[in-house]
Amino acid sequence: MKIRNKILIYFSSTVIALTAVSFAVVYLLFAANREEEFQQHQSEKITRTIRMLAEYKEMSEELAFLVDEQTLHDIYDEKLLIYDGQKDLVFASIDSLPIRDARHILQQLSPAVRWIESREGAYDLVGVYTEHNHKSYYAISKAFDSLGHSKMEFLRNVLIIMFFSISIVVVMVSLYLSNKIARPITSLAESLNNYDLSREKVSELSADTTTFELLYLTGRFNELLKRTNKAFAFQKHTIHHISHELKTPIAVLVSELERLSTSQDLLAIRYGLGQQAEKAKLLGEVIQVLLEISKIESGQVILKQPTRLDEVLFDLIDELSLIYPQVRIAIHYFPTDIDDKKLTLQVNEILIRHAFLNLLANAATYASDHQVEIRIDGSRPQQLSIRFFNNGETIPEEEQQFLFQQYFRGRNSLPHKGFGLGLVLTQKIIAHHNGTIRYHAGTEPANVFEVTLPINP
Repeated sequence: MKIRNKILIYFSSTVIALTAVSFAVVYLLFAANREEEFQQHQSEKITRTIRMLAEYKEMSEELAFLVDEQTLHDIYDEKLLIYDGQKDLVFASIDSLPIRDARHILQQLSPAVRWIESREGAYDLVGVYTEHNHKSYYAISKAFDSLGHSKMEFLRNVLIIMFFSISIVVVMVSLYLSNKIARPITSLAESLNNYDLSREKVSELSADTTTFELLYLTGRFNELLKRTNKAFAFQKHTIHHISHELKTPIAVLVSELERLSTSQDLLAIRYGLGQQAEKAKLLGEVIQVLLEISKIESGQVILKQPTRLDEVLFDLIDELSLIYPQVRIAIHYFPTDIDDKKLTLQVNEILIRHAFLNLLANAATYASDHQVEIRIDGSRPQQLSIRFFNNGETIPEEEQQFLFQQYFRGRNSLPHKGFGLGLVLTQKIIAHHNGTIRYHAGTEPANVFEVTLPINP
């Protein structure tokens, strides 16, 4: 069921039901009040009649008849019976209205039971025991409250008309409110249905409403769309990166193997196969890193184990010395007597190794004096900081904000090959380890990349 229909049904049915209950309570309370007032009026007339009978008991029957006729029209359609202390009838009104339960009510009345009320159809029936001038009297009155019932009928008609009028108004208001409340939600659902996730630029959804919950929901949807778009873009760029990064090395590997297959020199073949095995191993590591990155993107848990980070850096330095033999890489510790425990963190060694390799390769590539310095700072109690320094042309401030975006390459990187994905992968790896990476230019023309990782408790 649509939310608009639910709001319409729930709100209107609730208000209409409450209105019906309220009107029913009003009607019942009015009916009870009418009955109470009319019975009180009957009781007062009984008392007044007994008093008159006692005062004028020696008058003629004609005078008693005139008294009865005079009081006849006090209450329309009434029968009044009065008995003495021995329950003998002493007075009966001239109305011919019968009282079927008169004898039964008379038997129940006594000095202990002074009031009995009952109904015969639309008539109110009361029995009264009273005393006047030290004499006991019993009285039974049956009467029809024409004025009260007329008022009740009028009230009932008014309440029915008001109920249907209010119901129509409530339904109309509910329809308006349900449309007004559901319109932003429907608009948001249509925008999501028509949203093109394949577009490069993310366009934010908007909600034409001032409701906090809907604005919050729209904001969360926009965040989700941004993350989804980034995931799609990263997937596309990663595939592009793999195709370009692996195409040339594989082609070179195949070419070298084909050349070796025609060689007759066993020593050259053995040496060449060893080199190609190393290259194939490096390709395997690149593929493994990309697979691990895809696991991070899909939310899978990556295995972590205690790893000494400076040993990883020393291994990378040895590997890079073959590729950049002219570059000198030095490691310094701060403080010099740094606790060895601070250097061992719970990390995924393959990913951290790839992140450090990217940073070291960048530093070696852009070092103008062929000098790279690594500073490992363990002075802070809960963080380990690793800074990568190299002298050379720095990155302008207007370009620094784009350093960790796909495909971005600064002006200083134009003479060098690349696709602008290395730092993106590095940032994702560091973030997966709850760390941060940032760039800043040193006081001298120097580039500094600082990686901060939390020290395991």
